[in-house]
Amino acid sequence: MIDIEGTQRFHGHMCPGLAIGMRVAEIALREIGPHSADEEVVAIVETDMCGVDAIQYLTGCTFGKGNLIHLDYGKNAFTFIRRSDGKAVRIVVRPNATDEPDAEHSALFAKVLGGEATPEEHARFQALHSQRAYRVLDLPEATLFDVRPVEPVIPKRASIHRSLQCAACGEMTMETRTRNLGGQVLCLPCFEAAERRL
Repeated sequence: MIDIEGTQRFHGHMCPGLAIGMRVAEIALREIGPHSADEEVVAIVETDMCGVDAIQYLTGCTFGKGNLIHLDYGKNAFTFIRRSDGKAVRIVVRPNATDEPDAEHSALFAKVLGGEATPEEHARFQALHSQRAYRVLDLPEATLFDVRPVEPVIPKRASIHRSLQCAACGEMTMETRTRNLGGQVLCLPCFEAAERRL
């Protein structure tokens, strides 16, 4: 049973993207195993949409532990790997799986995105958006997703590195993210700024 209320609290609102993430997490927990206390399970997400919050909350795969990896491909595709035996599954949202023609929702969505919605229109949009999310929770899994086993490249476990002080801004930076320029250790933003001045 998915913790819908807890996931919604964690994310901040109910929406179709969050519902997709809940359904993805449900499959991952069934196919790969229980909530990840440490790095036993790795999630590789190819989007930064709302559903990633559901994946973090429900599977225990998080950026902070290093077992949630974001590949910025803009795809609603999610791979879960169990380190103990290398079992992995890829879950991809099917094309148009959640598209339901709704002229009112579409018109309100455009107004909300354009910053033109009145408070009443915004409230109506939220209500319709929430209804769409609950429909996603009720759709058959096969309608929503293509789920298949994959042969993964198992990522290394998260490593801890020392921090070094940037010679330009003075901020502490993970050693692996620093650059050396003219004998000075620089964080990436300061290094890039210095390069532009060269």
